[in-house]
Amino acid sequence: MKDKLMQAVESKCLKKENPYFEVGDTVDVYCKIQEGDKTRTQIFSGTVISRKGRGMNEMFTVRRMVGEQGVERIFPVHSPNIDKVMPVRSGKARRAKLFYLRKRTGKGVKLSQRHTEYTTTK
Repeated sequence: MKDKLMQAVESKCLKKENPYFEVGDTVDVYCKIQEGDKTRTQIFSGTVISRKGRGMNEMFTVRRMVGEQGVERIFPVHSPNIDKVMPVRSGKARRAKLFYLRKRTGKGVKLSQRHTEYTTTK
């Protein structure tokens, strides 16, 4: 009974359109940033290294390299501060969590590409 009640409350806050992306994919996350009275959109692009949770609690972690430092950010899928998530490139991953990428640098971080509908080949 409690579960049905929680689903009814949470269903109002869930986003209707979520793009399909998996662990290993490279994504652009458009985040809303509040600066005083103004809001702007900032793009955080990187590789999805993990997904966890269901419903309102669903989160995904994106990792990117800035200079020689690795930066990770955890995003809630249904957050109102996330404008959109655009998959850029699909990566072939054989694990659910890609935490081993934290130890790698350079070309070792790059995953081989899987061919799907949202890859751009020219």
